[in-house]
Amino acid sequence: MKRRSPLLAAATAAGVVGTLGLFGPAASAATATGPITGLGGKCVDVAAAASANGTAVQLYDCNGTAAQSWTVDTSDHTVRALGKCLDAAAAGTANGTRVQLYDCNGTAAQQWTADGGGLVNTGAGKCLDVTDRSIANGTPLQLWTCTGGTNQQWNPPTGSTPPAGGLNPAVSPGGNFDLSRWQLQEPVGSPGSPTTVSSAALQGPNGFHDAYFYTDGGDGAMTFWAPEKGVTTPNSNYARSELREMNPNGGAADWALAGSHRLAATLRVVSVTSNVCVGQIHLGSGGSSTKPLIELYYRASGDIVAGVENSPDGGQTTHTVGHVAVGTKWSYTIAVSGGNTIDLTVNGSTTHYPIPSSFNAYHQYFKAGSYNQSSSDSTTKGARVAFYALAVNHG
Repeated sequence: MKRRSPLLAAATAAGVVGTLGLFGPAASAATATGPITGLGGKCVDVAAAASANGTAVQLYDCNGTAAQSWTVDTSDHTVRALGKCLDAAAAGTANGTRVQLYDCNGTAAQQWTADGGGLVNTGAGKCLDVTDRSIANGTPLQLWTCTGGTNQQWNPPTGSTPPAGGLNPAVSPGGNFDLSRWQLQEPVGSPGSPTTVSSAALQGPNGFHDAYFYTDGGDGAMTFWAPEKGVTTPNSNYARSELREMNPNGGAADWALAGSHRLAATLRVVSVTSNVCVGQIHLGSGGSSTKPLIELYYRASGDIVAGVENSPDGGQTTHTVGHVAVGTKWSYTIAVSGGNTIDLTVNGSTTHYPIPSSFNAYHQYFKAGSYNQSSSDSTTKGARVAFYALAVNHG
């Protein structure tokens, strides 16, 4: 097992973990209640929201339910949900011991302390661990020798206090992001006519949010959910939860290629069935085409792929421009310079693509979010994308 820091060891021995907080400085109060997030940005979850003794504790998509609301108490070192305690099954100490919900009983099997971002069970001296490093929903949690791996790293409940990254998980997306220049399209509404939400309705800490567009309760990310089954536009077979660029006066953005234009984002793809578009430059006025100029895709394999349109009539050439694992943060910038070049930067690496002259008659606008690229009759499969930064600049 990893060695604990002298300060944490002393605090634990004295029974005063509150000096650092059970999870460190972010949880310095006696108690904090909210989600605990970990591998892949997913939440510690009570299976089926059941409160019976022995109910499994697992990894699952964050959904804001009581089954994912944990109270971390630095005074008695417990972690509680649904009125019961996070417990090592049968007070086990071996690697692979399952973690469960059980009546609080004050035993060491229900005592937890912090160690370098990990959560250590006092009775076993081992860490809360995601079995087989899997981010699949329903993956059971277990105890395992502490390694410091990402499958043993946990983010504490933050209540209404913004975490270190500056995003407040207790407010709507408009409380963390400037949405005054964006309109939201969602995968609901009438066939061929998806619901749109105005920039005015999106703005502020109490702005619009729902199951398709919300703030992640663990880290404050602006999160977009697009299932495989949803209402689409007439020109697409795919559902989307996506922002469309607007002008400050509320009109639709529609800028000429001349000049400089830049969309920058930091994000992670929480889950995806096969492929999702997370950013694009779309054609606006100037002709009849409804094609994009460029789309930036994230594949389930982890590949990041640029789809560059060959002409307004269609045909797309793809270029693999990066690779990150599902659930990993990454950054992109999609820019136009000189009216004739697309400059695409992914995690600091830049590639350039000439803009064919056939696009010169068209104006453009930016889009960002989760534009799922697969369809079926499923409302549970799809693409969930979390944004940590989003900015547009024109010059």
